[in-house]
Amino acid sequence: MSTEAPQATGALLLCRTAPDAVAPVAHLLRERMLLTRAGDDWSVLVPEGSPWLRGAEPVDRVLTGWATALAVSAPWPVLALWWDPDRAGYTLASGFRRPVGYDWLANGTPAGEDEAMRTFAARLGLDPVLDTQALDRLTKPDPASDAPARLRALLAVLTRPGIVLPPGLTPGTPTARLLDAAHARPDARTIEWPGRHETPPGVVGTSRLIPYLPGSGDPRARTLALAQVAVGLPLATWGVRRHSLGWVTAGLLLVAHGALGLTYHLTHPRD
Repeated sequence: MSTEAPQATGALLLCRTAPDAVAPVAHLLRERMLLTRAGDDWSVLVPEGSPWLRGAEPVDRVLTGWATALAVSAPWPVLALWWDPDRAGYTLASGFRRPVGYDWLANGTPAGEDEAMRTFAARLGLDPVLDTQALDRLTKPDPASDAPARLRALLAVLTRPGIVLPPGLTPGTPTARLLDAAHARPDARTIEWPGRHETPPGVVGTSRLIPYLPGSGDPRARTLALAQVAVGLPLATWGVRRHSLGWVTAGLLLVAHGALGLTYHLTHPRD
């Protein structure tokens, strides 16, 4: 494998659920993306990448914010994969737990913490022996593997929990080519913010997609809505102070989603 530094920048968001469940939540990121299946139990979002292509913010920071926003708004984990000329890595977000991630320098030198890799394996329910040993090798020096090769090796391990990326959606590939590959999929659909103030179609009342959304009838939905507002406000403020578009997006999504839930419970009281 080549040890030259990758020159491309790109990203993928993998969600552990079917595309029909991802679409209504992904709308709230207000970013144009392509959505397609990535295995029987996984879906993949391919963002156009305007924040990092404009140089507004590093791709890893944006993807971490987006993954966190999606994960706290739905009952399934989100795995963000990203790469740029200097580094490549991943972030796993699940619920309100702190995201966990690992990254490598362009030449493949490990730059993360070993404990993060073990936490990652546990949260995805990977084999504590075979899979953990394979992941542990990714934390050791390997002159034959550059950063994208490390991500490809990670994905090889993740075939066990069912991740199968479509052809062309390969770490190290530029954003434009990722989008071309996603467009070629027969089940690909475009995710785009409608640009209006009303709730995107399919969000309210989709209890079959997300059990804790407003309209589910579950009393825990109100508790979740309160928690989302409580967490979202300081998160958005922190993102503004850090000039982090990804974290601002995550905070605003939490606030909007929580406010939607509280509004629903006020206007639709239970009998």
